[in-house]
Amino acid sequence: MADPRSILVTGGAGYVGSVLVPRLLQRGHVVTILDLFLYGHHVLDAVRNHPNLVIVQGDIRNAPAVHKAMAGCDMVIHLACISNDPSFELDPDLGKSINFDAFRPLVQAAKAADVKRFVYASSSSVYGIKEEEEVTEDLTVEPLTDYSRYKALCEQILEEEREPGFTTLTIRPATVCGYSPRQRMDVIVNILTNHAVSKRSIKVFGGEQARPNIHIDDMVRAYEMSVSLPDSLIDGKIYNVGHDNASVIELAETVREIVSRDNTLGGDIDLEVVPTDDHRSYRVTSKKIAAEWGFVAEKTIGDAVRDLLSAFKDGRLADTMTDERYFNIKMMQSIDLN
Repeated sequence: MADPRSILVTGGAGYVGSVLVPRLLQRGHVVTILDLFLYGHHVLDAVRNHPNLVIVQGDIRNAPAVHKAMAGCDMVIHLACISNDPSFELDPDLGKSINFDAFRPLVQAAKAADVKRFVYASSSSVYGIKEEEEVTEDLTVEPLTDYSRYKALCEQILEEEREPGFTTLTIRPATVCGYSPRQRMDVIVNILTNHAVSKRSIKVFGGEQARPNIHIDDMVRAYEMSVSLPDSLIDGKIYNVGHDNASVIELAETVREIVSRDNTLGGDIDLEVVPTDDHRSYRVTSKKIAAEWGFVAEKTIGDAVRDLLSAFKDGRLADTMTDERYFNIKMMQSIDLN
């Protein structure tokens, strides 16, 4: 492997971060986490006592916490944010303060701390609705919501702050799915699987809308690769990271087939399709990262469903229809972050 780095992962106890951090530690890196741990410290139980793990419990809006977390780091992977449109819209001022207002100070703090590489987790939602069958990185961004608009604006800020010796990279992930120690049940594949297992019923609104998804293990692998690639390959670059652009009905049918095949959890699964006024379709292509990095998603949506199914069966997932920790909005409603 490449020489070990000292990496700050903001949001390291989140859905993606709690899978990424153990993998970085396994590869010999020193990892610092800056996170509020709203969803509990248990999400990092597997590595809690690792000698190369540093935990800073704090807010990315808090300058002293950021300064403490940055100390000695030569790379930042910035995952922390109020995730997805519904969570953002629940408290727009809070979302703006975390997703946008804190961003330039965070980048400038990284530069002041002599960080050499900054990787930003943006979103494929920045494209808005495109007619093109293949939505590539060179198409204009046309965000439809405040969440995606601030993601796009942060991409611009990162480019403005880029300079020799401070390498920047923007990743535009598709919707992540699959099992994580900090499980989310408010993203499409996970929602469908949760309902199939817990209620033996899936409801699809519309169904023909395209939704790009990626297995969490592949998403993490892309971030892992970003650690060791040469500056010349990634500096100032933007990459889509996704697997495929299945329609919502195709996702639902995949979930129903896999879950219903396991008769230890219950009987048949009903699939109901109801009309909707929301016909937004999102499609992205990941050909650029395949050509330049050799990165191709290895796991399917079916793999994500099977991983979730295993976690239901062995007890890692329980009370998934009611426990607020699986739902960003429910957790945000129960606490005061302001």
